[in-house]
Order: sequence, then structure tokens, then C-alpha cells
Amino acid sequence: MMCIMVVIAMSCKDMQQARQNEQKSADIIWKQDLNLKSDLMTPEVLWAFGRVGGVEISPCNQIILCGISYYDVEQNKGNRELYSMKTDGSGWTRLTQTPKSEFNAIWRPDGKKIGYLSSESGTVQLWEMNPDGSGKRKLSDIEGGIGGFKYAPDMSKILYISEVPIENQFNDLYRGLPRASGRVMDDLMYRHWDHWVDSYSHIFIAEYSETGVSAGKDIMEGEPWGSPLSPFGGMEQIAWSPDSKTIAYTSKKKTGMEYSISTNSDIYLYSLETNKTINLTDGMMGFDMAPVFSPDGGMIAWESMERDAYESDKTRLFTFDFSTMEKTDHTRDFDQNTHGPAWSADGQFIYFTSEWHGTIEIYQLDLVNGSISRLTDGIHNYRSVVPLGDTLIATRQSMSMPTEIFSVDRNSGESKQISFVNKDMLDQLSMGKVEKRWIKTTDNKEMLTWFIYPPHFSPDKKYPTLLYCQGGPQSMVSQFW
Repeated sequence: MMCIMVVIAMSCKDMQQARQNEQKSADIIWKQDLNLKSDLMTPEVLWAFGRVGGVEISPCNQIILCGISYYDVEQNKGNRELYSMKTDGSGWTRLTQTPKSEFNAIWRPDGKKIGYLSSESGTVQLWEMNPDGSGKRKLSDIEGGIGGFKYAPDMSKILYISEVPIENQFNDLYRGLPRASGRVMDDLMYRHWDHWVDSYSHIFIAEYSETGVSAGKDIMEGEPWGSPLSPFGGMEQIAWSPDSKTIAYTSKKKTGMEYSISTNSDIYLYSLETNKTINLTDGMMGFDMAPVFSPDGGMIAWESMERDAYESDKTRLFTFDFSTMEKTDHTRDFDQNTHGPAWSADGQFIYFTSEWHGTIEIYQLDLVNGSISRLTDGIHNYRSVVPLGDTLIATRQSMSMPTEIFSVDRNSGESKQISFVNKDMLDQLSMGKVEKRWIKTTDNKEMLTWFIYPPHFSPDKKYPTLLYCQGGPQSMVSQFW
């Protein structure tokens, strides 16, 4: 009789756990299985598309890691999961399945683990898992959580960013008023777009091992400014040197009114051996950001604007040679912006994206002869590019397709789509034709416009027309999704 009771108790426990797992799975926002009743785009369909981003290539150059976000209109929120596939597009695998988003996913330098950030434990912390998604484990317990991280190439340390609160000198105003939310402002900069400046993002260095991460050392301790730049900067503004001895980071080391009106950010180099920081771009007056070391560590590249307080200036591509101590503007004769510089493995080329006649294309800088060539051409926007031998792994979107992953031949520029996250829904839709037209303006200039026809357009019918004009001059009306 007693044995029977034990069996019944275990069965109930198993059933309870099964129900909890089922409920947990039901709470996860992910891809909807939509069978559309119409081939026309609707807001509901638009929100059902998966958003692809965060593409990372494994150290063995065989596996692509990425994140995909899906949204739920009723819950008014989204969820991001991690996926992987081979570089030829095969072997698509879902790695995570939780109600909490996983982000900042990167390969450990030896390729044996994938590190990522998640708030599954209550605050955002560093987690790791095996490349197949198994063996998930939390490695950090940083007070206040982590905003982003990168492994040192030698895997002895990590750097991470975390918010350092600004001391509130007005706390005494709220004695006995726990619900008070008023603020006293006596200086700029007190707000970025949609949030108050209550803290600074600082860079910390922590010891790393497979068993955990130590409490970090603040390399900007006591400094009343942050890195990366608010409000839009991310981990692309911070980089390790290949020998793990130097951290390059972007910061605008100004306060108050000066911070608010200036665009003069700089690239700083922090030495782990001396604990000293130097300003690499001292005297360069505009935005300097997004540093990237060459594979051998002999050079560093970054994006640079020339003039202070002019946020729409041309974004140039600079390098600094540590052996000759020389800075070089490689885009002096290139009348376009440069974004997201990425080194080839041999250090002879830098790839980047740039706007061209209403699209964003991939370009190649040959560091041997200084030439810049456009590799791609089409009605699309390339959003990122990562060199992989004779191939480039890139993300691409257009007015007719959400972001997907493409393989691009770096010699011919020919592209091949290798991810098809949204193919099932796109196959059920009829998109309107997108056409590029140049129009003569009243001051006799040529202005590029996009004509987007209704689905099933007939030239024999009349249609209502929407005229969309975008302000600037920071950006153009391009092939954004």
C-alpha cells in the first residue's frame, strides 16, 4: 500500500512539473504559424515577422550565430531567442527557448562556448552554453547587472559595461515623501531622448574562467561620463586588442553644457599593464567612434567626423599604425559615409557599408594601394558585413523584405540568401513594385525618389497616393524595412 502511495505522489509531481514546463513554453513569444486569408500586408502580419540581428561567425568559420526577435501585440512586448546555422545556410538550429530575451550573444574565442546576456535570474547577467544550446549556466552575479560584454582574446578576462549611479544631491527634498518624483535640474546634460541621465555606463574588467566571473574593476572610476555613447551606442564602440593588453573605447569626456552641444567624442586606449589611458584622437574635433583592431594588432581603424557640433558631417574611415604612429584618412577622396569597418583575416582589406543613391552597399578598402571599390549593387540595404575568407557574411533588407542573412562573394559581389526566417509569410504576400526615379527639382538638381506601387497595380486604374518626405540631413530615404 505504501509503495502505491509513493508511486502516486511521484506521478503527481511529474504532472505538476510537466504543467509548469508547458506553461513556461506557452509564455514564450516566438514565431506565429500564420495562414493568411489575404495576400495584402496588414499591421498584424507586419508585427509577426521575425527580426534578425546580431550575426556572429564562429572561430572555426563554419557556424553563424544570430538572434531573432518576435513580438506579441496583445502582450505589447517581444522576445529574442538565439539560433545557429552553418555558413552555407544548412543546419538551422534553435539554441534557446525561454520567456526572457537572450542578447549580446558572441562566441568564446576558442569556439567551445557561446556567451550571452539574459535576465532569467532576475537581473541581466552573463550566461554560457555549448554551441548546440546545451549546458546553459550563469557565470556572473554583478550588482546592478551587465549591459554588454566581450571576451579577452586570451580568455583570461572579460570586459563588461554596467551603470554607475549619479549621486542625487536632492534626496533631502523628499524626506517623508516616498511617492515624490520631482527633479531639480541646474545643468545639462540631464536627459537623452526618452530617459533621464541618472547614471553613467562604465567599462569594467573582470577575471574569467569556466566556473565564473569575478567582480570587475572600473577602468573609468570617478569619471563623470560614460562609454559607449548615449543614447544609441553599443558594444561596437569598445574593442580588445588581439594580445588582450589594451582596450579601445569611445567616450565624450565632457560635462554639462559642453557635453550637450559638442559632438567631439574620442577613441581612448586603456593599458591593462600600466592602468593608464591615452587619447588616441586628441585634436580630432568631431565624432570618433567604433574602434576595430587589425588581426595582428598593428593597426586600429575607426569612424571619424571632422567638425565639432556638426552631427551630419561625413563619416570618414581612419586608421592608426602603431609602428609608425601615423593616422591616415582613407576616405579623403571618397565622398560618402563609412559604417561598420571590418578587417579581413590577412589585414589587407577593410570592408564597410555606405549609402549610394538611396541604397546601402558593401565597399572594400584595399590598404595596399588605397583604392575603394563598391562590391554590391541593387535595390536593398546592407546592414552589416563580416569577412569570411573569399566570402562576406552580411545582413540585408529592402522595402520588400525584412532583414535576412546573405553570403556575398567578395570578388564578384554576387549574393546568395542563406537564411529564410520570414519566407513562409512572404510567400503568402503580394508586394508592390518598388521603382527608383530621378526627378528634376526647381533649382535644376536631380533628386532621387522611390515609387512604391500598390499590390496588383493596374495602369488603367487610379489610386490614392501617399507622399512621404523625410527630414535630414542625417539619413536618406533608403531601402529600409
